[in-house]
Amino acid sequence: SFSQTVPPMLKKLFKSFRTPARRGNHSHSTPEVLSSSQHPIERGEISRYAISVVERLQQAGYQAYLVGGCVRDLLLDIDPKDFDVATSATPEQVRAEFRNARVIGRRFKLVHVHFGREIIEVATFRANHPEGEEEENSNLSSRNESGRILRDNVYGSLEDDAQRRDFTINALYYDPSTERILDYANGVHDIRNHLIRLIGDPTQRYQEDPVRMLRAVRFAAKLDFDIEKHSAAPIYKLAPLLGGIPAARLFDEVLKLFLAGYAVYTYELLVDYGLFGQLFPASAEALKLNPDYTDQLIRNALDNTDLRIHQGKTVTPAFLLAALLWPALPARVIKLQDRGMPPIPAMQEAAHELISEQCQRIAVPKRFTMPIREIWDMQERLPRRSGKRADMLLENPRFRAGYDFLLLRESAGEETGGLGDWWTRYQDVSDSERRNMIRDLSNKDDGPGAPRKRKRNNSKRKRGPAAENSSSTAGE
Repeated sequence: SFSQTVPPMLKKLFKSFRTPARRGNHSHSTPEVLSSSQHPIERGEISRYAISVVERLQQAGYQAYLVGGCVRDLLLDIDPKDFDVATSATPEQVRAEFRNARVIGRRFKLVHVHFGREIIEVATFRANHPEGEEEENSNLSSRNESGRILRDNVYGSLEDDAQRRDFTINALYYDPSTERILDYANGVHDIRNHLIRLIGDPTQRYQEDPVRMLRAVRFAAKLDFDIEKHSAAPIYKLAPLLGGIPAARLFDEVLKLFLAGYAVYTYELLVDYGLFGQLFPASAEALKLNPDYTDQLIRNALDNTDLRIHQGKTVTPAFLLAALLWPALPARVIKLQDRGMPPIPAMQEAAHELISEQCQRIAVPKRFTMPIREIWDMQERLPRRSGKRADMLLENPRFRAGYDFLLLRESAGEETGGLGDWWTRYQDVSDSERRNMIRDLSNKDDGPGAPRKRKRNNSKRKRGPAAENSSSTAGE
């Protein structure tokens, strides 16, 4: 039952505050007010810097509240990642109150107030956008032809701000001075019922900012909520609107989607709603052409990512992105090899093409694209173990990532002729046993595995490794 899934501290909230579900527009001008006895949030759970920002703005004569995700998470007994403040003060007025503040953003002006490593983000109350001629004459707001908001600096009242929030569960305002919560959009009801619901008309709200579709998925995965049916209905049809979002912004969103500890569920929702193909078009195509392998490899990579995050271990976006894109790579490598290109150059050329295409959609920084290519390149090198190659590969700084990636491929059912087991054993045995393992390889194969003296005299020596191993790597 629902009561069994609710954290104990939430039961106080749900017993004391049971509003009936509203129909139609879920934002209203008169908020429901929860006193400190009606909710479980305590001041001690809140960043002292966030409280000091709110109280200082209030003392200066402005309205100010903690808002959005931090209030929602505290109600759900989740530690907030950060604390955001909404205020009636303009960005310039906020900056005037704090020497440690700076105004950021153009599309959506914000103030960051710095306290050492902690940043409190302060946003001015937003209002609805003007329509028609009024909007054309405004330099504070603008939309493109599909309805996407390009600038959003129309300031308004607290009530206006609640109307402009994306989801009901984010239209919650907490005043640390009175310890009251103001609920403008029936958000507490939706928290109780585990629902992600857009405020206003879903189609229009997605058109204003298509990234809201990704946010709906992210919150649903993080909180284990359902996307309310009216909010879910337009997503599949409107998914292509993500094509108009700047690639740099989409990269940031992808990191939020997959590095929050709920990547597997996030992936399932993205695929179900037709959003995955908008973010990773080549991978979505591979999912159609080779569904079992592609799906298994991506799931295994995401499952491993979630596990590491829950264990408090570091996660590199490069390895994750290498896995998300890998299923689209082998067919391209084969195509280039069929044209006569040797395996390693074919791998490098195919990798370059694939990453370049992906960066058109999601602007993956060079600090990640380089390791991705090196991890992939290692897949073509790991089968080449004759002579001193195995020891040289072990010393390669990318060996560990390449080896882990090889095991990931095998876990998805890719046949590599026992290559993963070989490298696992090679890392653990003594030097003499390693020599025996290399000799065993030589005994199994002629050509590259033959005695070194004979190889030195073989004018075709350089072609040997490529010919021997092209069938056991990316070309599978």
